[in-house]
Amino acid sequence: MATVEAGPKYLAVREALRRRASALPEHTLLPPEPVLCAEYGVSRITLRRAVDGLVADGHLVREQGRGTFVSRPGIRHEYRESFVHRIAGFHSVMTEQGAQVGTTVLAQRVVPAAPPIAAELTIGTADDVVELVRLRSVDGLPNHVVRSFLAADRYPKAATEDFGHGSLYEFLRREYQADLAHARLVVDVGTAAADEAEILDVIAGSPLLVVRTTVRDSAGHPLVHSFSRLRPDVSQVEFEVSVGGR
Repeated sequence: MATVEAGPKYLAVREALRRRASALPEHTLLPPEPVLCAEYGVSRITLRRAVDGLVADGHLVREQGRGTFVSRPGIRHEYRESFVHRIAGFHSVMTEQGAQVGTTVLAQRVVPAAPPIAAELTIGTADDVVELVRLRSVDGLPNHVVRSFLAADRYPKAATEDFGHGSLYEFLRREYQADLAHARLVVDVGTAAADEAEILDVIAGSPLLVVRTTVRDSAGHPLVHSFSRLRPDVSQVEFEVSVGGR
């Protein structure tokens, strides 16, 4: 019998099947339902619920009379954020690609800057920052949670602006004529805490991509520091490196 992780049974089976599918070539035929039920020790209803989620995510595809096959999620479900030639956030890039981007504001408050945030923004730990936490979705599927920090005295309107729609970067350009000139990205791997797992619809302890971004103006002063925690099954971080005079 295959081993599944702790948690709601169908979610555990879905995660196990997702990992299994990701290691198989596209178009591979999965074993029939009775075999999978026996492997994972679950009922047919539980298995179908798990498979339904993977079909919706694009990892599997059902063909009537033939079975269930390994697929790959389409690009329209992937995380895209451009920092090449311009600073364009997730909302702007994904919307330009025709995706339906959803945003749920989970927290928006003014708090004292924690030491790591103060260091990134080059402010004192006694200084206040606006903390903005958002869940971003693509075509109705949870994609990532992003936490952004800005100096409260420099961008006070960020504490009350409705960020349920639109782009934080575009807000800064519109309201403050912010000079978003440079971005530094650090990519790491983390694991989903219980609260994150529930929000992102993954198993607690599942791997997440962590992207830390500090945006600076032309003079090198930091304006915004963010870190995004992304589902790796529907996310892609792209870098473009050029060599030249600019």
